[in-house]
Amino acid sequence: MLSEMEKLEAHSKGMLHRAFSVFIFNDKSEMLLQQRAKNKYHGAGLWTNACCSHPALNEDVRESASERLEYEMGIKCDLQFLFSFIYHSPVENNLTEHEYDYVFVGKTNDLPKINLREVENYQWLSTEKIAADLATNPENYTVWFRKIFSKVIEKTV
Repeated sequence: MLSEMEKLEAHSKGMLHRAFSVFIFNDKSEMLLQQRAKNKYHGAGLWTNACCSHPALNEDVRESASERLEYEMGIKCDLQFLFSFIYHSPVENNLTEHEYDYVFVGKTNDLPKINLREVENYQWLSTEKIAADLATNPENYTVWFRKIFSKVIEKTV
């Protein structure tokens, strides 16, 4: 059963709730990664997909994902639904990620204009380089990114 509550409360209680993850690629087949801002209540400073968050109550998930991508990364592009899945993982600060995650992909060659309240840095990398770094340095990436990276690659190649 999906919960409807503030996201910090949902993460504190480990309640299942809706989320989305956006993956952006360019014409060189590079993936856009963001480094989460240092002030995030979990995953601070970790690398992850281009954008991720939670839709508001009764909000269309794709619209929410598009708005959040523009808010965090300053990018507008068409997003296509790829798949959804549920995961449950403890994270730092006694919080738990228990999410019904909708995964979207988009394509652009635009350079991000990052919102420094949300994003520390960004980089475009080949999926091969990301996979190699994930294998040797998984602690540098968010838990959800580690769980879905290979599934996204399988479905987009």
